[in-house]
Formats: sequence, C-alpha cells, structure tokens
Amino acid sequence: MARCCMVIAVGLAVFMLLAGAAAAQSMEKPPHRVPRVNSDIKVDGVLDEPIWDDALMLEIGYEVQPGENVPPPVRTEFLMAHDDARLYCAYKAYDPDPSAIRARLCDRDRLWDDDWVALVLDTFNDQRRNFLLVCNPLGVQADNIETTSGEGAEWDPIWDSAGRITEWGYVVELAVPFSSLRFQRSEDNQVWGIDAIRSYPRAVRHHLGLFPRDRNNNCYLCQADKIVGFAGVTPGKNIEIAPTFSTIHTQSRDRLDEDFDETDSSYDPGLTVRWGFTPNLTLSATANPDFSQVEADAPQLDINTQFALSYEEKRPFFLEAADYFQSRLSVVYTRTLRDPNWGVKVTGKEGPAALGFFVVEDDVTNIIFPGSQRSDATSLSKKSIASAARYRHDLGSSSTLGFFLTDREAEDYHNRLVGLDGVFRFTTTDVIRFQGLGSQTAYPASVAKEFDQPEGDFEDFAYDLYYVHGTRGLDWYALHRNVGQDFRADLGFQPQVGHRYSEAGWGYTWHNDGDNWWNMLNFGADYEYEDDADGDLLHKGVASWFNYSGLSQSYLDVWGFYGKRKYDGQEFDGGWVVFDGGFWPTGRLYLYLEGSLGDAIDYDNTRDAAHITLAPAVSYKWGRHLQFELSHAYEKLDVTGGRLYCAHAGRLKAVYQFNLRSF
Repeated sequence: MARCCMVIAVGLAVFMLLAGAAAAQSMEKPPHRVPRVNSDIKVDGVLDEPIWDDALMLEIGYEVQPGENVPPPVRTEFLMAHDDARLYCAYKAYDPDPSAIRARLCDRDRLWDDDWVALVLDTFNDQRRNFLLVCNPLGVQADNIETTSGEGAEWDPIWDSAGRITEWGYVVELAVPFSSLRFQRSEDNQVWGIDAIRSYPRAVRHHLGLFPRDRNNNCYLCQADKIVGFAGVTPGKNIEIAPTFSTIHTQSRDRLDEDFDETDSSYDPGLTVRWGFTPNLTLSATANPDFSQVEADAPQLDINTQFALSYEEKRPFFLEAADYFQSRLSVVYTRTLRDPNWGVKVTGKEGPAALGFFVVEDDVTNIIFPGSQRSDATSLSKKSIASAARYRHDLGSSSTLGFFLTDREAEDYHNRLVGLDGVFRFTTTDVIRFQGLGSQTAYPASVAKEFDQPEGDFEDFAYDLYYVHGTRGLDWYALHRNVGQDFRADLGFQPQVGHRYSEAGWGYTWHNDGDNWWNMLNFGADYEYEDDADGDLLHKGVASWFNYSGLSQSYLDVWGFYGKRKYDGQEFDGGWVVFDGGFWPTGRLYLYLEGSLGDAIDYDNTRDAAHITLAPAVSYKWGRHLQFELSHAYEKLDVTGGRLYCAHAGRLKAVYQFNLRSF
C-alpha cells in the first residue's frame, strides 16, 4: 500500500495548501428570531391557536426557477415558532384557482407530482448538510438529507403534519420534534440556516423560495437565510423501537407447461432500535434486518451486461446517516450485506467533526470480482463481520476533509480499505473533489483459483480527482480516475478495476421565464479516454448532450457518443444515443419514455451488434386515493444474420391510499 499512502499524502498536502490559501466565504445575513412559545397546538391544518399570532412570519417572495429571482406568481406566507420540545411551522399558500391544486393521498416520499411546500434546515449552520421536510396540501410527508457535495440519503424521522385545501388556496401545518433532528447542544441561542420553498406546478413547475439565489454561486446553503433561537433546546434521548415481521413465499418452474414448485418459504421477525445517547450521537442496533424485499426492487434487465447491477438500500438501520458514508468512489454499499444477523451503528456530529461507525454480522458473504472489462460474483456460505468507520472534518466555510476505513473478515477471507477524501470550494464557482484509497485483500485458495484471482494477500490503490467550474451560463469540468488492477472495495460497489479514465467537457445553459414554450436549454460536449492497467485502449471518443424543459412540465434529455471501444482484444467503432423525456398532458396524467439505440457489442461472442432499448411508462391519478402506474422495459440486440434476443419486463401497479398512513 506504499503507492496509495504516497498518493493520499500528496492529495492531503495539496488540499491543505489550497485550504490555507483561500476559502469561499458566504455573505452573513442578519438572522430572523424564532419566538419561543408555551401554547400547545393540535396539528390539524387549522391555524386557530394563539401561538400563530406570535410566530415569526416570512414571505416566500422569490421565484427561483424557472424565473431568476422574479416576483412569484402566487403569494405564500411562512410561519415559525418553537417550544422546548418541538419546532412548529405553517404555510399559507394562496392560489387564484384552488380547483387546479394538485393534491392526492399517497405513500411517504411519493408526493413530488403534487403541489408541495418544503422546509430546509441547516441545523449546524455549516453550509454542508441540510434536513429537508416536505408536505403536499393534504399533509403527505417526504423527507431527505442533502449535502453540498451532491450526495444525499433517505431519512425517515418522526414528525407530524396536516394539510387542508381552502377557498383561497391551502394550509399546511407541521410539528417537528427536536428529537428527530440533529444539532449542537447549547444553553445560548443557536443560528441555523433556513429556506422555505413552495413548488407550484401549472403550465410549468414554479419553484419559490425565501431568498434570491445567485446562479453564479454553486453553494446553495451559503446563500440561505438564517434563524436564531432555540437556547437550551436538546434532542433528548430519542428512543425509537421498530419491530418488523415479513414472510416470503416463492415458486418457480423451468418450463411454461410445467407446474410451479415451491422454492422458498420463510418467516422473518426483526427489530431495529435507535437511541440518542448524547445530544449529538445516535446509537442504532438491529437484529435480522433483512426485509428489503418487502418492497420489490425496480426491474432491471441484466442481459448482455458487462458489470454487476446496483439496487437501492431500503432497510432503516442502513439508511440512518447513510450520507456520512457516501463518496465518489463507492466504498460502502450496504446492499452487499445480504442476510445480516445483527448490527450496531454510531453516528453524529460534534462541532466541525462528523463521524460514523457500524459493525454487522452477515450470514452470507457476497463478493464481486471486478475486472477492467467484466465483473463476476459469488457467495461464500460462511459468516463474515463487516465494519466501516468514517470521520469528516469541516474546513473553512464550506470545505471538508475526511477519512475512511472499512473491513470485512471471514474464514480465510478479508478485505481492508483505508483512504482520504475531500471537497474544497475555493471560489463561489469552483470546486475540487478528491479521493485516495488503498486496499488489502485475501480470498480462500479455492475461490481464488476458480475465479482467477490473485493468491494470498494482495494490495493496490485507487484515486479520483474532479474539478468543476459552474456559473449561470457556462460550465466546464475535468476528472481523472485511476483504479488499480488488484484494488478491491468488497464492502462497497466497485465492479470495475484495472482502468484509468479521463474526461473533460463544457456546457452552456440558457434560461427563460415560465411563459414561453421553453424555460431551459442546455448544450454541452466532452472528450473521454479510458485504458486498462497495461495501457491498452478500453474506449475513447466524443460525447454531446442536449437538455430541454418547457410547457406542460415537459422535458427532454439526449446524450450521444461516437468513438472506439475495445473488448476482449477486438476494437469496435460506432456510436449510440441515450434519451429520456416526459410531460403532463393534464394534472392527472403523466407520460414518460426513456431508451437508447445504436451500435453495441455482443459480449458473450465478442462481435458487432446493434441494440435498441425502450422503457415507456404511464401514470394516472384517479381522484385523491387511487393511482395506476404502467411501465415496461424492452431490449433487442441484433447481430449479423438476424436477431440475437428480445427481452421484455412489464409491470402494472395500482395503489389505493386509505389515508396518510395506510394504502
């Protein structure tokens, strides 16, 4: 790991030199004081309690998209107060035509097609990470954690909300327990960053906010308004207990004319517990959390693919503070942990330091064997212990430096990884991100022989450098990634190794207001070059893209590539196009299509091919309770002499929502 340590040391030195030279400074705004109140409220969407007379009232006074800091098309009032236990917020969303308000009962985090309002809280006032709480006009909730580095994570805190449509618009009321948030403990006043947002979908979707946004400043939280208050408030101990029970029954058959045979029948109880054992640190524990298949994964066609496919994590234990463990090179991908018996996790932030740690015992050890052109996989029928440690320190106004350590151990097997990463924002338009990693791995001798892997202990390194310059119109970027042939990140998702990839490109964006047939146009191009560890070409060429958004909330994204690719010793010329787009003919009906077409490679037989993929989808909302979704995935590959295969995967889903909690 000597080379890796050298790369990490150089990266750290460069990072600290830049951090010492400059830092992007935000304009300090005078904070709005949030009053402390003592009156209980009922969260019902009716603002008749006395606290609302004393609450802070702000106007959501700017349209920030598609208009650029122009007066909004509708008026919205935002109110805020707090007591010792909860933060209270309310929105009065006025509308000239309340019958056009889009509001339907739906599952949590599925409200994005509706009208909605949102609360953004930077509770540490560090301009790096915020909590997002969203409600539609009926009180349906969505929530997330967002970071300035572009990563985010699912987050499902406990909070109350209610909404009500009126003759003049709608009202949303919410109460957020401080036990569901994370912030610094202090007996004095605290300053938080804040934004209040309203999304108003009509001919186009208008996004409204509290403050004007400078499109030449790519740090959103650096521009946020500030609130002050919350003296002596604490998150408390915040004990949550979530029992689960799932059953799965599976049948399969080899031929269409045969009967189905039972292949699996299982019953799985589980338990997840969370405890805020200090105001800033949370302890989570779980037993048998493997109930991810209760919500089916989105279908993906895996025919004629080079590398393993990834799927979203859904288990609450692994979602807790998942953003702490994200980075450009994926070193923590918890879907790798297929059948955990138990797990323990500690996460939190103290001052400028954020930390996360977990350890999990897995009944099965899934392993991906990456390569420069293909990946393979296997499962070891032996238990393993997987652990990860993450430390990140804030530098300047919006830069960070972090440390990673992961370890996976089983009988005759281990994979250990260590590394540094950082985000440095040295102007309002320029950001550098870097990551350097080193790994040490050993497979069981029989596995190494079967899958043509190195024997005994082996080591290697990987690094990633990314620079972007973003303005209101012109953007440019450059990146370089080098992943060694023997680098492994078995607790992460790294299906390709032994390659060096470089890319540089530019783009230009034109903005328009929402009254025109288009409100955003973007065009750009790049050059890409990739070779393997021996210097042999993997692919090179030029790419170009076009993005459009306009009336009826329509959008179209087109990306095309032309160049050379090399696979299994053969060189292939050609190009292909990838596209996706959609629009709303009415407020109830949504039409969507994505696909690709062009030259391809038949990977099994190493020969030229032509492909087409299409994935249409239709969504229709019937009244406030019922929704239908129809989607289909189609893929065809042709070779000399005719069609090699044609694949279909269709899905029809109907959801009836009884109320905010059940469907």
